[in-house]
Amino acid sequence: MGDSGGRVLVGNAVRRRPEADVPALAAPPAARGRWTWVAKHRQVLLDIAAVLIGAADVWLGYSWNRDAEMYSLVLSGVAAAALVLRRRFPFLTLLLTVPGFFVGWSELAAMIALGTVARYRALGWQTLVGAALVWAARFFWWPPDKFLAAEWQQHVHNAIYGCLVAGLPLAIALLAHAREELSTRIAELAVSRERERLLHAHAIRADERARLAREMHDVVSHQVSLIAMQAGALRVASVDANAKQVAGTIRMLSTRTLDELRQLVSVLRTTSGDDSPQPGVEELPQLIATSGMPVNLTVLGSAPMPAPISGAAYRTVQEALTNIRKHAGGATVTVRVDLNDDELRVEVHNGPPPAPRTTPPLPSGGHGLMGLKERANLLEGTFEAGPTDDGGFTVRIAIPTLR
Repeated sequence: MGDSGGRVLVGNAVRRRPEADVPALAAPPAARGRWTWVAKHRQVLLDIAAVLIGAADVWLGYSWNRDAEMYSLVLSGVAAAALVLRRRFPFLTLLLTVPGFFVGWSELAAMIALGTVARYRALGWQTLVGAALVWAARFFWWPPDKFLAAEWQQHVHNAIYGCLVAGLPLAIALLAHAREELSTRIAELAVSRERERLLHAHAIRADERARLAREMHDVVSHQVSLIAMQAGALRVASVDANAKQVAGTIRMLSTRTLDELRQLVSVLRTTSGDDSPQPGVEELPQLIATSGMPVNLTVLGSAPMPAPISGAAYRTVQEALTNIRKHAGGATVTVRVDLNDDELRVEVHNGPPPAPRTTPPLPSGGHGLMGLKERANLLEGTFEAGPTDDGGFTVRIAIPTLR
């Protein structure tokens, strides 16, 4: 069973028809342009319509009472023309329309002016005074002798119609005012709910960071500490000079790893980051010196780098050297860092390994290069990594330094 709105009714459920079954309802560009122009000039068009409606009411009333006094026509015309000022001076406009309503035919002009006052002032004193004036203009007659000569039934009739004339614009305006306040409250509620959602997401993220910090501290720190202790014991017990040197290097690297791990754990345990100094481009010579590989480092330029960008360069070289140790041990490595005022470029290239691997490969999860790409994206930079024609591998990162 279907309806004309492009829906299919199944039982009590409503299911949309496929797009192919629904005729195109989009307005053509010309129609959209016209509606855009109407929405842009909506207030001006409404003001013009209000003046025309008030003038039409006056003209129709005068056409039925051509023997009326001229001041009735003048005051009614002033009332219709005063609607131009209804947005800027709503109460003054209402006062200008009441005389024409009382002695002439500007009833609709007075109702429009009263609705405007109620729209902007709600139930303030100006609205109440204006409603009383509009009611009085509808209840009393002009000239006074006709009003005094009328029967009491006519006065009751005029009082009832006065309430309708004054109450109708009040009701419409107060409904519009309530709708606007409700829309404002709904918007504020939406903002509040979004803020609560973000706070909840931050709380969940903080809990997850704290859990990761605990696991890293309990597992990784324990294992690295054991490596450092075993290396220290080997250095003391060994009589071979080369073995002592290797054990000392292992202990130094383990100690440095523990220091960086403590900094990372402190970052994970906070929600606003960490103010402790992070390694940057200045620490690259020390990183390369302790890498255990022949590395040719070239640093061009000396422009000062923001800490996040300098840290990204350091982590890129560090991760690239780690991957080279895992997959191409003994290969020649070239590190090129270009510092300038516009962009930071880092390139790490290694050649093919000199001999086939004889030891089992180190475990690799493939997350290092992904992390470098995410870091570059966060800094609005680019990241490239891939094999070269000579059998080697190249890692490149470029980060703009101007924000």
